[in-house]
Amino acid sequence: MKLSVLDQAPITRGDTAESALHNTIELAKITEKLGYHRYWVAEHHSTSGLTSTAPEILIGQIAAHTNHIRVGSGGVLLPQYSPLKVAESFKMLSGFYPNRIDLGVGRSPGGPKKVRLALTDGIEKNLSSFPRQVKDLQGFLHHSLPKEHDYHSVKAGPIVASKPEMWVLGLSERGAKNAANMGVGFTYGHFINPNNGVKALKTYRQRFKPSVSLDKPKTNACIFVVCADTQEEAEGLALSQDLWLLNVGKGSDTVIPSISEAKQRNYKQDELDQIKENRKRTIVGTPPFVKEKLLEYADLYDNDEFLIITNIHDFEAKVRSYQLIAEEFS
Repeated sequence: MKLSVLDQAPITRGDTAESALHNTIELAKITEKLGYHRYWVAEHHSTSGLTSTAPEILIGQIAAHTNHIRVGSGGVLLPQYSPLKVAESFKMLSGFYPNRIDLGVGRSPGGPKKVRLALTDGIEKNLSSFPRQVKDLQGFLHHSLPKEHDYHSVKAGPIVASKPEMWVLGLSERGAKNAANMGVGFTYGHFINPNNGVKALKTYRQRFKPSVSLDKPKTNACIFVVCADTQEEAEGLALSQDLWLLNVGKGSDTVIPSISEAKQRNYKQDELDQIKENRKRTIVGTPPFVKEKLLEYADLYDNDEFLIITNIHDFEAKVRSYQLIAEEFS
């Protein structure tokens, strides 16, 4: 099985944005040494605790500080941008780091209406254009736009030999169909919605059409994981992620709280119920337990690659979690 990383570059309580970005670079260097296959960064805007606002810049920094791990986005908010500009940004990254760059795109609007409009300089863009944008993006990357296309003569530069590997991120059969119709890789976001994975991944494989990007289906899935030497320790570390997910779900603070903050919180019953529900998005436990659950999901999803996201307060414990998982699979 291939193990990869998704990093939202989160700020922990008491820390700074600068430190969070530094930790992202450090974690990328460490996970590369541990044998992880990819390192993807997210895109979030107007939040209190997520610093990955410009994935293309962060990708360049990570690639510059590593040697061979694939680096990419999970993912660029394509509905808010021009396919040409996204294509040129990632082709330039591929020029610097050949055969290492992944371009994952998502249909997410990127936040509330004011945030979306700020990203587009006041222009309201329709999410229904996403399939067309994906097709145009692929065309710009590979110079494969049909002759009748309005922008057929526009050449996305720089003209480099290595093209970014293209992925569509999705939470449902709709996202799976978009990826399949375009013939690009499909990433299922189990860490957001754990309920549609089987149908979505099956739909993608059944409907996949070979393209200039891929000749056969390619999948991975992303899941929250907290791993420690003992179950008790893992559960303790996961408390900060539990509270963080609860806060994110309420649209409030996205800074990762401390374990003591999580322990001192007086939870209402509906909050405890939500934490229990959120645990369906997560694996928490010892290395053998984590491996067992990942292999179960691999069988369920017919998938051999997982992106692991770990949003806990203590950075050293986070590093240790990735280390234990890698060692267990090795």
